[in-house]
Amino acid sequence: MKKELRKGLRTWVEIDKKAIKHNYNVFRNYVDKNVLNSKTVGQVKMLSVVKSNAYGHGLIEFAKEQTKLGADFLGVDSVIEAFALREEGIKIPILVLGYTLPEMIKDSSKKNISIAVSNFEALSEVIKSKEKIKIHIKVDTGMSRHGFLENDISKILELLKGSKNITVEGLFTHFSIAKDPNSREYTNNQIEKFKKYMTAFSKAGHNPICHSCATAGTLLFKEAHFDMVRIGIGLYGIWPSEEAQTFLKKEIFLKPVLSWKTIVAEIKKIPKEAKVGYDGTYTVKRDTTLAILPIGYWHGYPRALSNIGHVLINGQKAKILGKVCMDIIMADITDINEVKVGDEVVIIGKFKNDEITADEISKILDGSTYELLTRINPLIRRFYI
Repeated sequence: MKKELRKGLRTWVEIDKKAIKHNYNVFRNYVDKNVLNSKTVGQVKMLSVVKSNAYGHGLIEFAKEQTKLGADFLGVDSVIEAFALREEGIKIPILVLGYTLPEMIKDSSKKNISIAVSNFEALSEVIKSKEKIKIHIKVDTGMSRHGFLENDISKILELLKGSKNITVEGLFTHFSIAKDPNSREYTNNQIEKFKKYMTAFSKAGHNPICHSCATAGTLLFKEAHFDMVRIGIGLYGIWPSEEAQTFLKKEIFLKPVLSWKTIVAEIKKIPKEAKVGYDGTYTVKRDTTLAILPIGYWHGYPRALSNIGHVLINGQKAKILGKVCMDIIMADITDINEVKVGDEVVIIGKFKNDEITADEISKILDGSTYELLTRINPLIRRFYI
């Protein structure tokens, strides 16, 4: 990215629009080849999940990109996210996947936002509101999270009979361990439980959009694509699991969308045996040159990377020395030539022939790539390039 575009910024995030398009097309082509389970003739619908600030990538801009590319639905966590998208002029269907407060039902109806309903209390509130609203009934088939259970079917259908204000637009569930292609039995059991709901709703005269697959399910359980799939982490170029990547690496290629960068704010030399950072957790074994970088855990750089993380400076990996501070990290550049104040530093992404991926960092931490990306501070500016 040109230096003048990020003028005045010490840290920023770059989002690659070509990578977004690539990943979208990977999934669109993948589901278009598998329309046998859809009730309608044509392609399986695709819901692009943009919840939680689009997994750290920027809610509004990412949603706009998905809309341009042809997404059928957008999936968000809360009505607040949905309202923000409507205010930006996004008109395609939006589904709120998380809990909706009763006092938000009226505004959701006005803004043509569909909401998930996962228990009898929520269903009663929707009925009581008298607002004309589209709902997606959430079914718990084995996640033990949101959702109605198998023995709730008849009671749900009975309540819906006299509720003329409600349109059952969708019926959905969420798989628990679909990320592992070697553990299919549990997911297959979830699919069969969901089919009981599908059959019952169809017999009762409802014609909902049935959807069960997130990214992993879409990739590994084609038989469960039904009418729509919900693609989240895959759109951002991240595999849902290492097992899924290994299983499909010859068939699917995803491009990471996000790069996170900062600059060298200061360069200093410290003598052998000097301690670095809070609590003196690292002692240098030689005369050492440090690059002081103006990011820290407030920005979303995990404190757990203290003394073990790396960044890229001039195309080479520089180790983090000392504890990650709130707003500062220190990197060893003793063996890296010609580093200057103001030089660009890659936290996540590529520089010349080397790369640090979000997956790589997460493995070092024995953590989640989802968590790492969504914790990049939303106040950091995202550039779509």
